[in-house]
Amino acid sequence: MIGKVIALSISTEKGVPKTNVEKVRIIESWGIAGDAHAGDWHRQISLLSLESINQMRIKGADVHPGNFAENITTSGIDLLQIPIGGRIWVSDVELEITQIGKVCHSHCAIFYSVGDCIMPREGVFVKVLHGGEVKVGDMITTIAVEKDS
Repeated sequence: MIGKVIALSISTEKGVPKTNVEKVRIIESWGIAGDAHAGDWHRQISLLSLESINQMRIKGADVHPGNFAENITTSGIDLLQIPIGGRIWVSDVELEITQIGKVCHSHCAIFYSVGDCIMPREGVFVKVLHGGEVKVGDMITTIAVEKDS
């Protein structure tokens, strides 16, 4: 599968929409330099597809890349088809899928405005196996794998 980086987003605080930037430095076993979610744990970076964001727009949400607190917004790659342990390469950065979806302990403003949020179902979390620089427009690749039925 091949996709593209549509947006890169970071914040210095957890639980807030992120600010879009043109490039980021990704640190091995840590995450994105300067991002609040980076650390020595299994959810170092979050990804969400533009296709998922567009589904929320259809429901009436005025949302954009970074509004779901995702770090990397993708297009053209079905992140949900990559199993836990699957690998993604963004430029020369290697990421490993560690979690798909998450528990939301309190609903976000998006949930309250349209009655739904996609991050608990469609957010993908990774840890960094090999760091480097990533820019908006970089290609994303993975080995085509199928989820078990």
